[in-house]
Amino acid sequence: MSNTLYIVVPCYNEEQVLPETSKQLEAKLNRLMEAGKISKQSRVMFVNDGSKDKTWEIIARLHAENPIFAGVNLTRNRGHQNALLAGLMTAKEYADMVISMDADLQDDVDAVDAMVEKYSNGCDIVYGVRSSRKKDTFFKRVTAEGFYRVMNLWGAETVFNHADYRLMSKRALDGLAEFKEVNLFLRGIVPMLGYTTATVEYERGERFAGESKYPLGKMLAFAMEGITSLSTKPLKWITLLGFLIFAVSIVLLISFIARWALDMTVVGWASVICSVWAIGGLILLSIGVVGEYIGKIYLETKGRPRFQIQDVLLKR
Repeated sequence: MSNTLYIVVPCYNEEQVLPETSKQLEAKLNRLMEAGKISKQSRVMFVNDGSKDKTWEIIARLHAENPIFAGVNLTRNRGHQNALLAGLMTAKEYADMVISMDADLQDDVDAVDAMVEKYSNGCDIVYGVRSSRKKDTFFKRVTAEGFYRVMNLWGAETVFNHADYRLMSKRALDGLAEFKEVNLFLRGIVPMLGYTTATVEYERGERFAGESKYPLGKMLAFAMEGITSLSTKPLKWITLLGFLIFAVSIVLLISFIARWALDMTVVGWASVICSVWAIGGLILLSIGVVGEYIGKIYLETKGRPRFQIQDVLLKR
């Protein structure tokens, strides 16, 4: 079986972590090469997602010093998912298997060995899954696990406690390339491919340096992006909510008629105002959800490129 491995690492303002990240990944590839598990043509490919610091300069220097490092420079910031896709689509032309991971060293580099082993045993996709969240704060643990549960509840099926740390074979990447949508949510798209899969559990560590790129606000926006990109359940739930409100209104109408017949009518200004505000809020919410889908349709019909590459640094 062919065994050229590329590790794709999206980077946005990662000048603080790149020296250590490159050191650890270089050591990992060298050990795997010496053990004969991967070929000498294997590479670490950093993808610069329009960083404002010295990230690209560091990548270029690493490449000049050691051919094991490759670099892809996007013309501008396109977001994590697009940067990751750019790296995957570039790497698949040279690699037999590609592992994607973040630059912050929270993903356990040693899990690469198990992923490569499962690939050798015939798996096309190997998911890195967190074994526990004991190191997280209570708030982080609850919100992060809630993220996956809400995603699945609303129809965006994902692998629980899996982010973007995974191995994909060239065949799986060719399948991924056939998905042309502009609104990317790779955590939900990859499970749709249907190839042979496996999981590798690992302990996620603390961020080596710098700040997290996914605070709570971005996680909520990411969840909304995934749900509306992969599922129409919110639209169905709006319909069910409409039927429910209609049914409640019929019950209330019957109650009011009965009270009128029994001469028990009560003037209820507060109840009327509350009802108006509740219905108005639900209408605005429904319009917002429908508008989110219409906006995505608008973007998809334009067919704009998901990323544009300015430079590629790669020695074969």
